[in-house]
Amino acid sequence: MNADARQDFAFAFLSILFEGAPFILVGTLISGFIDVYLPAGTMDRFLPKNRNLAVMVAGLLGAVFPVCECAVVPVIRRLVGKGLPMSCALTYMLAAPIVNPITALSTWKAFQGQAPWMMTGGRLLLGYLVAVGVGLVVARIPLRKVLRKSLADRIEAEGRGGHADHDHDHDGCCGHDHAHHPADHAPADDGRLVAAMRSAMRDFVDVGVYFTIGVAITALFNTGIAPGAEWLDGLAGNPVAAPAALMALAFILSLCSTSDAFIAATLAKFTWGAKLAFLVFGPMLDVKLLFLYQTVMRRRFILGLGVALFVVIWGAAIVAQAWLMNVR
Repeated sequence: MNADARQDFAFAFLSILFEGAPFILVGTLISGFIDVYLPAGTMDRFLPKNRNLAVMVAGLLGAVFPVCECAVVPVIRRLVGKGLPMSCALTYMLAAPIVNPITALSTWKAFQGQAPWMMTGGRLLLGYLVAVGVGLVVARIPLRKVLRKSLADRIEAEGRGGHADHDHDHDGCCGHDHAHHPADHAPADDGRLVAAMRSAMRDFVDVGVYFTIGVAITALFNTGIAPGAEWLDGLAGNPVAAPAALMALAFILSLCSTSDAFIAATLAKFTWGAKLAFLVFGPMLDVKLLFLYQTVMRRRFILGLGVALFVVIWGAAIVAQAWLMNVR
């Protein structure tokens, strides 16, 4: 690697790191306060008892609690540990970076002069439908096939485990002491604040390691692709290959969901459907998320999830583009 390549790598690495690290910090701070102040089972009471309705509502929570994909993973890990059904947690994790007002506004702004309402609406709708579809499938998968062993063991040990979803309250109903959860006790406010900050610090270190590895890999790909991006032009006119190419690009670039629309809007040679695939797939799966997801889920499940997301979004983008051509 020559001096110019090292400089390009350092610039790409630091730019992505500084863009994502504040969101990781915010997410881990929130997760720390959830760990200390939120009693186990509380989230169950905010969702409908019907499993399918609960998943559908979870897909809309990003409108109330808008977070990007960097911040949502540590929050979800903590909420799952607090008894939030995995189907709802995964639905929120996939949908929140897309189905939120900040992302909607940035998408609308980026596509000024390029049918902004259609792109914004298409992104929100497809993102919501894909996330809910994944959640409904995950609701029927055993918990241990989804979560990391350590997290699944913890949930089952506290009497909340065995399956990804439950329709009953868990707060204090299992006869366990829950001594290791600060939220189930009432220490002094100062002590709880310190406990929350310590929990956040542990989460930040844990998640930060995976995030940094993902950023380094992303930077390596970015510095390799940037000089030879002309290969994309040859695929721009292909209605089948174009969405797949932009989804691969989104995976490698690992852009934040609040800023990726400004990149997509510059890809003038690509169709509306291909850009839609770029904007929906990227916030759900990219290089850095591939590592962050490993703090919550099993690698085998992540692989299956990634393949399913790619196929579904790719197919949806092709169908959407064909429909748009027929309408016009």
